[in-house]
Amino acid sequence: MMQYLVAIHHPDDYDPATMEDDAMIEEIHALNREMIDAGVRFFAGGLRTVKEAKSITKGTDGKVLVTDGPFLETKEHIGGFWILDVADLNEALEWGRKATVACRAPVEVRQFH
Repeated sequence: MMQYLVAIHHPDDYDPATMEDDAMIEEIHALNREMIDAGVRFFAGGLRTVKEAKSITKGTDGKVLVTDGPFLETKEHIGGFWILDVADLNEALEWGRKATVACRAPVEVRQFH
């Protein structure tokens, strides 16, 4: 089995309180149950909003600096993810397709080393 990350991408201004309705939440729960029943879900986690992120960097002077916000300035950020144990990329992509439907958001699928 190989492990794949299936990451959900949210826009910078994503607000779960206004963008996630009961139907969407139930679809995500159903997908989680399906993954568990299939024996492919290794780990799953949703992330708090990017506005709550902290970034840690090491300056040229060797000091470590903690700042508010994400490290990268982008228009989208990872909002949650699954780590799946699957046979191959095709199986990971099938789960990714289901994730993009349930989460109503773009999904990225990447294999772990």
